Amino acid sequence: MNYPEVFVIRHGQTEWNVARRHQGRLDSPLTAQGRKQARDMGITLHRLLAGRDDVRAYSSPQGRALETAALVLEPLGWFVQQDARLCEIAFGAWEGLTQDQINTRWPALASLEEKDPVSWHFMSPGGETYPDLVRRADRFLSQLAGPAVIFTHGILSRVLRARWLGLNEHDMLGLPGGQGIIFHLSAEGGHQVIEK
Repeated sequence: MNYPEVFVIRHGQTEWNVARRHQGRLDSPLTAQGRKQARDMGITLHRLLAGRDDVRAYSSPQGRALETAALVLEPLGWFVQQDARLCEIAFGAWEGLTQDQINTRWPALASLEEKDPVSWHFMSPGGETYPDLVRRADRFLSQLAGPAVIFTHGILSRVLRARWLGLNEHDMLGLPGGQGIIFHLSAEGGHQVIEK
């Protein structure tokens, strides 16, 4: 399926990112570094999109994504529409825990993280599965009427981009990640990484 041009942005660094806690549907505020990342991406996005009136902005309703969106879009003066399909994966019982805590409480899954990190992310008790995220991503992408800036989270960003590119869950691992980066997907340029 051919989707419109998109600019996918993960939220800036949060306090729990620094503490290496799984956030999922929980939240923690952006750090000073996270706010700087968002402002820097705002300068870059303004340079890329100023004067365009065909692009809409959508964000996960989670606080860290909305705060990032507000800072990034400030130079453009754009409104952002919240969409729950852009929320991060629900990690169930793992939310708020560090990797060490997860490995201690679920030792049988500890070795799987290294052998099959894709599957591991979708095995949290009470959490979402890969097909759950695919359904959300596909519904969102298929309803886009035109180019979009999308503010989301680490795992959903990869799933969205993989679906846009037609990649399976294992090829998705080859996609770059990170914060303070804009991922631009278009028919002309494919998948591009835009950094400050």
